[in-house]
Amino acid sequence: MARLLEDKVAVVTGAAHGIGRGHALELARHGAKVVVNDLGTSVRGEGAGRDADEVVELISKSEGVAIADYSDIADEEQARELIERAVERFGRVDVVVNNAGIARDKVVWNMSAADFDAVMRVHVRGSWLLTHFAAQHWRTRSQAGESVTGRIINTTSGAGLNGNFGQSNYATAKAAIVGLTLTTSLELYRYGVTVNAIGPGGMTRLTATMAAGQQSFEPDELSADEFHPMDPAGSSPVVAWLASDEAQHVTGQVIRVIHDKIYLMGGWYEKATVSSDGARWDAATLGRIMATDIFHTRAPGLR
Repeated sequence: MARLLEDKVAVVTGAAHGIGRGHALELARHGAKVVVNDLGTSVRGEGAGRDADEVVELISKSEGVAIADYSDIADEEQARELIERAVERFGRVDVVVNNAGIARDKVVWNMSAADFDAVMRVHVRGSWLLTHFAAQHWRTRSQAGESVTGRIINTTSGAGLNGNFGQSNYATAKAAIVGLTLTTSLELYRYGVTVNAIGPGGMTRLTATMAAGQQSFEPDELSADEFHPMDPAGSSPVVAWLASDEAQHVTGQVIRVIHDKIYLMGGWYEKATVSSDGARWDAATLGRIMATDIFHTRAPGLR
């Protein structure tokens, strides 16, 4: 098998379970040295543990190279130290996969501000902080005359792209990550860095909380002979490719990987347009205009 990431150094957050675990194993399978970051919390972001050790053990058994990291990526100092630790151990960072996340689902009238803030903190602040410190690392290297091929791969979801009942915090966070992806792809490309977002599928600890009677399962090998449509590692080969030098031309993209299909997503676009010909809009007459020219429906009273 051709290895796309020989000697690359990758940081994967939320890598002890589910999708992040699949990413860490796949990157290692392609030759990357992997920093397996995970705070070891529950799906609600509570508690702490050393869950990352198991993934490091799996990679090491297959003659890969990995170290465990237990940093809280939403804490500024710990996020900075995570990037610094990777550089100290392996000499540089080439790839950051922002995958860590939690879920605290409730309908908006029952959701507490604390639950909203907790989800935003991990998904958005955590992704931004790792991006921030990795960007500083790559910019410094580039300005010193080094050729840089940095990669940031963020994690969005169907909830962020289409909305999902009972997930106003999670959906908001995942939509924000698309905005982060689009903006930082513009800012960092001059330094040789690409930024993309992946929208993965699979039955993970998080998705199992939303599907009654369903159980999550964990990727546990660096290679798999059988394909399962709900495998949390289903999107990991796409992540490995985006992390490789082959994908230098791909940036600012949102790619969904669901079951056996890859979808290149398109963002907001102008669906319909109407002009006032330079005049100020009159709210009293907008009903007919909006109905016929924008929404293409029959306005009330329209014959």
